[in-house]
Amino acid sequence: MASLPPGADSDQKSKKFFLSSICQLLVEENGSTRTLIMNRPKQLNALSSAMWEQDDVAFMLQIMGLLRCFTAYEKDGKVKLLIMKGKGRAFCAGGDVAAVVRAINNGSWKYGADFFRNEFLLNYIIATYSKPQVSLLAGIVMGGGAGVSLHGRFRVATENTVFAMPETALGLFPDIGASYFLSRLPGFYGEYVALAGARLDGAEMHACGLATHFVQLNRLPLLEESLKKVDTSNPFAVCGIIDQFSHQPSLKENSSLNRLEIINKCFSKRTVEEIISALEQEASNSADEWVAATIQSLKKASPTSLKISLRSIREGRTQTVGECLRREYRMVCHVMRGDFSRDFFEGCRAILVDKDRNPKWMPPRLEQVHDEAVEQYFSRINDPQWEDLNLPARRSHGRNIESKL
Repeated sequence: MASLPPGADSDQKSKKFFLSSICQLLVEENGSTRTLIMNRPKQLNALSSAMWEQDDVAFMLQIMGLLRCFTAYEKDGKVKLLIMKGKGRAFCAGGDVAAVVRAINNGSWKYGADFFRNEFLLNYIIATYSKPQVSLLAGIVMGGGAGVSLHGRFRVATENTVFAMPETALGLFPDIGASYFLSRLPGFYGEYVALAGARLDGAEMHACGLATHFVQLNRLPLLEESLKKVDTSNPFAVCGIIDQFSHQPSLKENSSLNRLEIINKCFSKRTVEEIISALEQEASNSADEWVAATIQSLKKASPTSLKISLRSIREGRTQTVGECLRREYRMVCHVMRGDFSRDFFEGCRAILVDKDRNPKWMPPRLEQVHDEAVEQYFSRINDPQWEDLNLPARRSHGRNIESKL
């Protein structure tokens, strides 16, 4: 049964707030368990952060609603466990970047900065959360959808899960703290996933450690019902319940994880140019279609995005999740401003708006993206109204990525 959002008063305005906000975020109460359901199925549950007004009442949408829930439930001793899922055929396909681009084009880049500031703050709270969160990753999990799930303690994949960080094809880079969790995958698999925008199925997510468990889709409702009866925040107890429904899936023969030796050999190179050259050398010695497809993906992506993404992943290996998010916030603000390249706006036009899938990147070639340009994406914004991402002081609980390979 849906309930009032935490902290809502019983007056008429709060009731109107609730009736509107549940259109995008449903909250179910079952004993000490709270289930948060992202509810934009037609938009594949893309995260929105805007506020809009009707009859003098302000309505917060998904990101702000999730922030409010996570903050309140952590303080509420009656709440022991959080479950997250999506309605329809997607868990969450990412942030609503098309809306961000429209708002920037109609006003100021600071709208985009505010969107990502709220999103990254939510990611950080989830990554450092003191109570267990179980994300049921049925369907599509991309971009911002990964941010609200993979930073949590338990991530349950299924046979219909599709994961990707496709940002380099959009002129962006894997953000939402991806430089933290991708850099901790086996070998240089994170570089491959980030640069090529590779799609992983549930078995691959489980094998590389992005998912903690694999449960058959038809057993998810049974798992969810069992979790709703939990009256503890003990992660070992929660894990024991999920273990009862999970099993070890097999990788498909054509899985990229069966090419980990090639991936490590090529994606360990210092530069994007050297990575592509190494892959082309492999292609000349092999008829493996996977190699050719990977080269094609890299050559279609934004050269600027590829270069800043590679550096981001490499820096992420030695940074905390908070440090990764602060750095990524600087990067994304430079992208919003279009300081060196407007590839993000062109990528959104080509992929999301006109859908001709033929972006014109500027600069168009890797060798034209100089080190000085890459460096500026990691610097502070030269604007007196801009601030670095300010994250609250929290006890870090960490999140393990355990490879099952």
